[in-house]
Parts: sequence; structure tokens; C-alpha cells
Amino acid sequence: MPSRSFSIKIKNKIIPFRKTIKIDSDKSISIRSFLIGSICQNLSFANNVLESDDVKSTISSCRKLGVKIVRIKPKSYKIYGKGIGSMVAKKNLQLNFGNSGTLARLLIGILSTTPDIAVKIKGDHSLNKRSMKKLIDLMSKFGATFLPKNKYKFPLKLISSQIPVGIKYEAGVSAQLKSSVILAGLNSNGSTKIIEQVRSRDHTENLLIKNKKVIKIHYKEKKIIELIGKKKLESFNINVPGDPSSAAFFTALTLLNHNSSLKIKNVGLNSTRIGFYKILKKQNAKIKFSNLIKENNEMRGDILVKSCKIKPLKASKEYYVNSTDEYPILFIIAGLTKGTSVFSGIKDLANKESNRITEMQKILRQVGIKSISSKDKIKIFGRGIFEASDKNILVQNLGDHRICMSAFILALLTGAKTKIKNFETVFTSSPSFLKTMKSLGAKFEKKN
Repeated sequence: MPSRSFSIKIKNKIIPFRKTIKIDSDKSISIRSFLIGSICQNLSFANNVLESDDVKSTISSCRKLGVKIVRIKPKSYKIYGKGIGSMVAKKNLQLNFGNSGTLARLLIGILSTTPDIAVKIKGDHSLNKRSMKKLIDLMSKFGATFLPKNKYKFPLKLISSQIPVGIKYEAGVSAQLKSSVILAGLNSNGSTKIIEQVRSRDHTENLLIKNKKVIKIHYKEKKIIELIGKKKLESFNINVPGDPSSAAFFTALTLLNHNSSLKIKNVGLNSTRIGFYKILKKQNAKIKFSNLIKENNEMRGDILVKSCKIKPLKASKEYYVNSTDEYPILFIIAGLTKGTSVFSGIKDLANKESNRITEMQKILRQVGIKSISSKDKIKIFGRGIFEASDKNILVQNLGDHRICMSAFILALLTGAKTKIKNFETVFTSSPSFLKTMKSLGAKFEKKN
């Protein structure tokens, strides 16, 4: 069930802090753990998973499709997998993906090549507004049908392919589309080949990689993923690291808050997820990674951050794929850094939970930060840190967790009187966000 609606009011700047924190577990890996565990053979264990609204929607959907999932204790689960093609849909079954585009795309990938699936699919108000055309076109190549024809937004009806055959796919910047093709390919006849044009997040491959008869990855000029369909998947035991996207908001607050430092423990530092940190380090940000180890094919470690002066941000299109979720908070950092910051290759931000380009411009404008944008680029004319207690920020109900979190940071750093509506959407990715902010000294009011 979605969290109950509430707004947040902020009217005080944050004071300096020196703290050590843990952040919420990685959402991408948590969702994949349940979906892939459901189609493995035998029992898989997922520990330290994120218990957010998006992950709860994932567990609920898997259970409705006949998968037994048992919560052992908070954040720890047993997943009783029955193999690829084992999910079943009762007559008139309806799946609700909530706010989660990841769940929607990946589970549709699994179901498109699972025999005898006919299911109604939908999301919340925000997800139902997002185009699924690229996903539908891809799954149609496997033989799946979506009704009504030529409709590309939820709600829809999915009818799976009876004789799915592997495809060849040239992947772009979307890791979710790549993952949906991987998962559809697992239960297709023959082989499925994916050629990566740009290296996107690889959590799906990392969870599958030990299945050497199923998945092969070659690196020539480009990364090529080859899947052999109709093979068995081995079960796994995973311990999910902290989410680097959630950590980005605390990193931003620390960098820009005078005389502050922060240690964020046990964060996932997969090379396909740290574009945000690379962009900032290139501009003299005091960010270090320490205690690095590799577990379940994923790098993890601690992030050490100190407040400092940074140069205006320059992010070419190559950075987009490895820092997609962090662009709203990067726009805030840009606005509070003196000089002109430029972000290119960002057109896909228009089809997120909201149009993140125009919505972030509206928020920046409310405190007097100017920007200009085209379809694929934005320039932000940063003012540096300034006092904005005479300004008001209002964030309407957008159903976009990253916009809410970014506006929250802007308010704490400028003192602008801020109201953020429907803040509960943050719980889709970061249920402990407010509690952790409070531990750093943030003052805010919660209004139901």
C-alpha cells in the first residue's frame, strides 16, 4: 500500500555538522533480487533489502504471480524460486506497479515470455503518465501483445508470447530496457544478443553472471551480452549495499554546508552508478571512497565528504547514463555554485516521474536562480550560497521522489520558506530520508 499523503514545511537553514550515517539500501538491486530470485531454481536469500514502497510493490506483484516470499526479519527475505517460466496469472489478475518504472519494465520483461500470461497492468498517477512505447516495441519483438493496440501508457493488458524467440538488441542509455530484454531472453528459444552502445548500470548481469551456461559477456569495441534461453538459473544469497543515489543528497548537503563533514557507510560503488561523484570530483569536490570491497560482483565502500568550494559543473552526455537519478540534485548544486554550469545529453529526463528539466527550473526560479534549457541541454547560472529567507518555494504534487528530495536540500541550504506537497513519494526510494536528515540537524514540520 502507498504511504499516507503528507507535506513537509521547512523554514530554517541547517547548521554545520560532522557525522557518520548509514543510508537506505539500494533500490535497483533490491527490486532485481526479488524478480530474479523468483525465477531461479530453489531458495534464494536477500538480506539488507530496501523496504520502500517500490520494493513492497515488487514483493506484492511476485506473490500475486504465485511466488512464495517469506520475510525472515526486517530487511531479510527467503524467495522460493520455481524456475524460469514458472510465474502464473489467475484469470483477471491485475498488477499494480505503484510508482516504480524499474518494476514495470523488468517484470514485463519476465512476463512477456512466460507461457499463458494474460494480465492487466497499471501504475500510480505518475507512472501511468509515462510512455512505455520503447518497452512495448521491444517485447512485441519477442511475440508479446499489448492491448489496446497503439496505446503506450498504463493501464494496459499484457498477453505473453506462446513461442518466444530470442532477439538482437542495440541498447541505449536505459538499463531498465536492457534488463527487460535480458529477462525476456531467459525464457526465449535460441539466443538473445544485446550490444551496448553506452555502458549502463549492470546489476541484472551481476546477479546472473555465475550462470555460465545462461549468460556470456564479451568486451570487444563494445560490451556484448549473449543469453541462451530455456536454461536453469542458480539461486543466490545477496547482501544489498547502500544506495549511491540516496547517498547523493547527503553528499550535496555536506559539500555546500559550511564547515561540515560526513562519512556514509557501506554504499554501493558500482562503476556504472558513480557518475554523480565523478562529475563533482572533477570540479574539486572533497569526496573520497574508502574501505572498498567486492561482494556479489558489486563494489561497495564508505563515502567521505567535506564541505568545500567547487567549480561550476560541466557534464557532457557521457555522464548521463551513470548519474541519471542524480541530475535534479546536481541542478541544485549548480544553482548554489558561482558560475555557469552546463549539462548536455539530458533529453530522457523529460520522461521520468515528472519532466525533471522543467520542474527543476521552476524550483530554481522561485529562489532567483536563472537557467535556460533546450530539449537536450540546460545551462544554470549559479549564484553561490546565498540567503533566501525572504523567498518561498512551493513544490506541487508531482509524484517524483528525486524532485522532493532536491527541493528539501535547497531549502536547508538557503533558508527559503518551503512547502513540498506529497512528500510521501520519497518513501518509494528512501524511507529513512527524514529520520537521517533529522540526525544531521535538519528542522522541518510534517503536515498531514
